[in-house]
Amino acid sequence: MRLNEIGQQLRAYRLESGMRAEEIAARLGVSRAALYRYEKGEVIKLDTVQRLAELLKISPLSLLGIGVEYYSRTIGFFERVRQLEETADQVLQLGEPICYLVTSESYDGLLAQIFAETAEQAGSDAPTVKALSEQVLGIMVARKRAYQMRRPNLITMISEPMLQRFLDQGIAESMRLSPTLRAFCRKMAAAEVESIATMLETEPMGLQFSLIPGGEPTSNCTLLRQRDRASLVINPFRSDASCVNASGVALVTSAPEAVTSHQRVMEVMWRDSLKGAAAARRVRELLAGHAVQ
Repeated sequence: MRLNEIGQQLRAYRLESGMRAEEIAARLGVSRAALYRYEKGEVIKLDTVQRLAELLKISPLSLLGIGVEYYSRTIGFFERVRQLEETADQVLQLGEPICYLVTSESYDGLLAQIFAETAEQAGSDAPTVKALSEQVLGIMVARKRAYQMRRPNLITMISEPMLQRFLDQGIAESMRLSPTLRAFCRKMAAAEVESIATMLETEPMGLQFSLIPGGEPTSNCTLLRQRDRASLVINPFRSDASCVNASGVALVTSAPEAVTSHQRVMEVMWRDSLKGAAAARRVRELLAGHAVQ
């Protein structure tokens, strides 16, 4: 058993459950400190794993890193992605209009404003929503910080229709925002797309972008490769979506057939996509058309 990985998955599933650490520890019959030690990778008995799985309503195999992991809340899912990114040597992403890991600090600042405004709309639940939003944003910022320190090889494929809609609707397109904030979301979207065009032109070391012409990909997925394994992430949750009302089920698996099948498709899409100067020109054409509107 890889105790460190069990601990990581325990933390992700604890956040996914919505239960406090104190509650889980009490129902398990251990101290909160003991639960945190399990999450840090200390020795844990198999019967404790079984009881934890029952409490968290998951398969013991998933907690042991053998089965498929499922997440229906952004907080648990983003925490699990953060863990995988921390040790990944290569990240291959498909399906979002931008790549969160290389967005600007201003993007995070705007997300904080968006989450704060949506929390205000929650009425009596505002304190709970605010606390959850801050926790999710903290996990996301930790992901970006880890990427900036480690700089794994990052490959991102973006579809042209999705990029166009991102420019038209702006950041957080699915969320109900004030007219002032919505206008700022459109302005910030254009700034992030301009940054993508620059990265396509300059091709920074270890960072590759490409633009997929035609239709949108039918899947939002990421392949994370470590030295001794690869993980496939199927992701219905965008970085700019609500962390409270987002609906969908994300999954994480290291099953060789799943990894190989998705890698094969992504390699074909990468081969047929626009890259470098050609992709940058097309992105700038989209930006110019958006500015005229």
